[in-house]
Amino acid sequence: MYTASDLHGLNAMIPAFTKDMEIGLETDDTVDADRVIDTVGRMVQDGVNVFSAMGSYGEFHTLTDNEFKVMVRATLDAVQKRVPVFIGITSMNSREVVRKGKIARDMGAEGIFSGVPFYYPPTVENAIYFYKELAEFFFDMSIQVYHNPPLQNIHIPVRAFPEITKNKNVVSMKDSHRSTLEFIRLMDVTKDKLSIFVNQLQYYPYQGLGARGFWSTDAAMGPWPLAHYRNCTDDGDAEGAKEVIRDIQAISAGDHDFNGPQDNARKLGAVHSGYGNQGPNRPPFRVVRPESLEKAVKRSEGWAKLNEKYKPRVEARVPVGASR
Repeated sequence: MYTASDLHGLNAMIPAFTKDMEIGLETDDTVDADRVIDTVGRMVQDGVNVFSAMGSYGEFHTLTDNEFKVMVRATLDAVQKRVPVFIGITSMNSREVVRKGKIARDMGAEGIFSGVPFYYPPTVENAIYFYKELAEFFFDMSIQVYHNPPLQNIHIPVRAFPEITKNKNVVSMKDSHRSTLEFIRLMDVTKDKLSIFVNQLQYYPYQGLGARGFWSTDAAMGPWPLAHYRNCTDDGDAEGAKEVIRDIQAISAGDHDFNGPQDNARKLGAVHSGYGNQGPNRPPFRVVRPESLEKAVKRSEGWAKLNEKYKPRVEARVPVGASR
């Protein structure tokens, strides 16, 4: 099992890589295991600290049972226990969460992550009880809270975490959407109990407030800008961290429609980074607006340039206080 102290740095929210194929309404074998193993395996070598598979960008919502199993196997085979892995099991009800969690556990997963079942907006009390039940059922696994308020219809408030952190195997949270003041209050409650991963552009300055790392759906386009950003932030190099933030913002201007599955053009555009081919969209996300795809392609091409810029810096890094 992972502990909170095991979890830090860059948490890559990986896509469910798709085969280049015609996907019909009964297709049941769309996950490209070879792409998962190749790309995720390289991401470990290139500096990713933690992997979270089958979140929203990982398309837990579009995978069949068979595809879920293929994705679990391929992810675990790619990582080979070199860094922690959390398998996403978010579902529409608690029993389905547990069913998928049992599959992941039986296949060798040590960590799982789930949002609160969300079709009807859950109450805070039910969110607390959900994680209590999940932690008790999977007492032999590490659990990461998946907090995505826009898609899950709940913002879990700080007042919930004294109860949630009583579950000792709830060790991490993929978080965002908190003001600085609320984050400080959250850290007052969760310090040394949860490893909090914030949005990638929050790590500086939230690391100084207690964030242990950051999550990113961009990492599968090449992790080097993010690895350099992590290194700068961890080393206290504020100017270096702000340089990466400015570079990412410069290629992201105007991409406000890339916020979820409503128009998942960025997956299609990601191939233009040159790092890995994430494959086509799955039904029902067939229709992609041309202007969205154009933005996604441009952003991915911009990310390729950031890879070229920051890869040498990551490879040449000398930690603060070290000598060559």
